[in-house]
Amino acid sequence: MTSSIMRVILAATLALGTAPAIAQESTNQVAVRTDWSVFTEESPKECWGVSKPRETVNSRNGQPVSVRRGDILLFVTFRPGSGANGEISFTGGYPFANGSTVSMNVDGRNFDLFTDGEWAWPGSAEADAALLAAMKAGQTAILTARSGRGTETRDTFSLRGFTAAMQEAESRCR
Repeated sequence: MTSSIMRVILAATLALGTAPAIAQESTNQVAVRTDWSVFTEESPKECWGVSKPRETVNSRNGQPVSVRRGDILLFVTFRPGSGANGEISFTGGYPFANGSTVSMNVDGRNFDLFTDGEWAWPGSAEADAALLAAMKAGQTAILTARSGRGTETRDTFSLRGFTAAMQEAESRCR
């Protein structure tokens, strides 16, 4: 995992209140837009919006189960000069099943995210752009996935404030 991704996870964890209180003194959060937070880094220059789910359901064989998961976060990242102009990524807080995809439903429109370890993302810049447009127009994003242990997860994210957060992140990374 790259150091920039680790910084993203740390910053998002701090802003979303999932880290110990002592670590919250050091954050690079620059804005909050309803259910989305915006962060920046300078070296290398990166800007991103991030949110945690409003609801999480875990099940096995159709029955609800209690499982331990790490941070569950949905990101959109901008990196000037590298061609990243709204890259979407998702971490479900566990290793996804090998060869699986994450299904992302935005107000009835379905998208597939490809997985590697604990991360998932669209397969191309065009897929990122289509998903980004759907998220800007949408109200809710539901991500459904399967862990390496066979747990089915369904994480529901609010898209309230999403468009404003993306405008903020993109403008800071021009």
